[in-house]
Amino acid sequence: MGECAPAAAVDSAGSVLVRRGVVDHTGRQPCTGPKTMPPPPNAQPTIIIIDDDPSIRDSISSLIRSIGFQARTFGSVAEFRKSGRPNGPACLVLDVRLPGQSGLELQRELLASNIQLPIVFITGHGDIPMSVQAMKGGAIEFLSKPFRDQDLLDAIQVGLARDEARLDDEKSMSALRTRLETLTAREREVMAKVVAGRLNKQIAGDLGISEITVKVHRGQVMRKMKASSLPDLARMADKLKLAGPG
Repeated sequence: MGECAPAAAVDSAGSVLVRRGVVDHTGRQPCTGPKTMPPPPNAQPTIIIIDDDPSIRDSISSLIRSIGFQARTFGSVAEFRKSGRPNGPACLVLDVRLPGQSGLELQRELLASNIQLPIVFITGHGDIPMSVQAMKGGAIEFLSKPFRDQDLLDAIQVGLARDEARLDDEKSMSALRTRLETLTAREREVMAKVVAGRLNKQIAGDLGISEITVKVHRGQVMRKMKASSLPDLARMADKLKLAGPG
């Protein structure tokens, strides 16, 4: 990258201060006014950069590392395939035109495989139909080279927030499934009928057991699922797609 004031600094509160600049084939232009960006809640997010221009890869990776993020760089989609996806929150900075498979083709493939990886497209040869296609495919942003550091970082921040939300949802679902596995077959039956709105007396008749036994199973379900109330249990069942017929 060209000569410029540091791309980022950290203030006394730990927030990232990003100064405005431009990333292109020749480097960044002089930077101006700092803008504060709050750090993401999870540590060590990873930014994946796929661009066939080494100078672009180096410029963006230096910018990314200057604000404390990890950067992985690749010259083609084929190189990216060999590495695998990071375990933590990630965002993909993807050139549209690449040797071999293009960036848009990779986006379509990820969508078809239900692989959720936020994408920020960058290109030096973009047009409106291309940008429309990228955005319809769920891209965070479509940036034309040269672009400002801040525009790229803002888009990456949105992508990381989206990926962190996905990871949090996966953790929540994993915890719910683990709790569900602690229920006996009978407790699952009772849970399904409880969230379907059946009363204890009705559940007892449905299952051929006493009402007292239903109450015991119901209490066990609430305890094992860590449900604070019936609506809370119903929300869990809805997420787990467990609501059964009355």
